[in-house]
Amino acid sequence: MFGIGGGELVFILFIVLMLFGSDKVPEIARTMGKAMAQLKNATNDIKSEIQKGAEANGLDSKALTDITGNINAQINDAKANLLGDSPNLLGDTATEIDKVKEDIDSISGPVKRQM
Repeated sequence: MFGIGGGELVFILFIVLMLFGSDKVPEIARTMGKAMAQLKNATNDIKSEIQKGAEANGLDSKALTDITGNINAQINDAKANLLGDSPNLLGDTATEIDKVKEDIDSISGPVKRQM
């Protein structure tokens, strides 16, 4: 669930029982259940409002899927151009930076700072 094992869950339940007592634990669980249900209903309402708005503007789920697929394809093409079969632009930049560093070192020579 959240990366919590059985032993850890038992330990957490034990701590909750010690902190709140046996009479408050069912009330706390009931309140948390209601809050989770309200959160789920709110997210479902938001999703349905977004879908209704998209359909009102002429966008259905297929059109949205096509748009996102095209965007992802363009992103993948750009990545392939930068890092793929063509000469690696990032590697070329790193070699140019190294050349500039060497040039600066050769110009400045063994100059030491004076205080």
